[in-house]
Amino acid sequence: MNLHEYQAKDLFRMYGIPVPEGRVAASAEEAVAAARALGGSVWVVKAQVHAGGRGKAGGVKVVRDLDAVRTAAAGMLGRRLVTHQTGPEGLPVDRVYVEVGSEIEREVYLSLTLNRDRGRIAIIASAAGGMEIEELAAKTPEKILTATVHPAAGLEPYQCRKLAFGLGFKGEQVAAFQAIACALYRLYLERDASLVEVNPLIVTREGRLLALDAKVNIDANALFRQKGLAEMRDGAQEDPMERRASEHDLNYVSLDGDIACMVNGAGLAMATMDLIKLHGGRPANFLDVGGGATSERVTAAFELILSNPRVRAILVNIFGGIVRCDLIAEGVINAVKNVGVKTPVVVRLEGTNAEKARDMLARSGLTIAAASDLTDAARTAVALARKEAA
Repeated sequence: MNLHEYQAKDLFRMYGIPVPEGRVAASAEEAVAAARALGGSVWVVKAQVHAGGRGKAGGVKVVRDLDAVRTAAAGMLGRRLVTHQTGPEGLPVDRVYVEVGSEIEREVYLSLTLNRDRGRIAIIASAAGGMEIEELAAKTPEKILTATVHPAAGLEPYQCRKLAFGLGFKGEQVAAFQAIACALYRLYLERDASLVEVNPLIVTREGRLLALDAKVNIDANALFRQKGLAEMRDGAQEDPMERRASEHDLNYVSLDGDIACMVNGAGLAMATMDLIKLHGGRPANFLDVGGGATSERVTAAFELILSNPRVRAILVNIFGGIVRCDLIAEGVINAVKNVGVKTPVVVRLEGTNAEKARDMLARSGLTIAAASDLTDAARTAVALARKEAA
């Protein structure tokens, strides 16, 4: 789950991480009131969306009078911001964040995330702040500094100092950087984060360190113990279908193809999508109904994937280990009847009660193509999708 910048900065303040003063606004007049309350003569108006690249897309404006604050906010609110991370459809801007302008001497990059190869938290830093870290890693990897944190020892002072020296900090700035890094580490652990990023962490003209931007992603699997953060969830920033899937405990990711997949198990789902691609098709989604799939959940999954207008065929691929195939077959039959499925459906069932399930499908009187194996299922689905497209 992603947080907006203003939410992340509220967290930063709680952990003592220095950030510029700012206020969130939902209208142009609220933005003007926020700027007036903050004081000063220079403000930054920032569109609040769950995507990077806002500045290049016109989602960040530096303004020098209240009329300009109003104009900038009005130009963002109620519209969809398109960046290189949102795709062509963009994301809705329902709020802006008005922040006091900062005098920037230089910028650095700082983040914490999980190094999955080592199973430890990694701190990533670079003196080339403000740039996309992916671009930086591809073109000038030597500019990226890293430190891996041992879970028993935690983030150690010498690691912070080594990073600080590598970033060119001196004197009191080294201690300030260490305090910020340690606070970010505590936040990462205590809030079950999957990513904490500051880009840029700036050095002001006075030599102070400030988190000019803040990005925090929370592990969705830990939201049950982060109820306060869960309440910050902004559903408008999420894919509507993925949001609906989460309401039924379905693992769903939208893709750009036309063959919908319904599978139990993430690995089997990936293999199913690979086979569809291998035989010339394009999967429309990743959908894992889980090991404890029920007839009701299968029906919900059908309703979900059929709400995608691009879908021309549906491939159901179930291995009955924990889940019984006859329950899946019941769900498929109920869904096809109740939802009014007119899209071709291909079903491959193996495992517990598979024969019973196949018999149920055969006796249903519905037009459901039964596949003998996964390769046959993929080929059939691709052929049916092409036929529907013709």
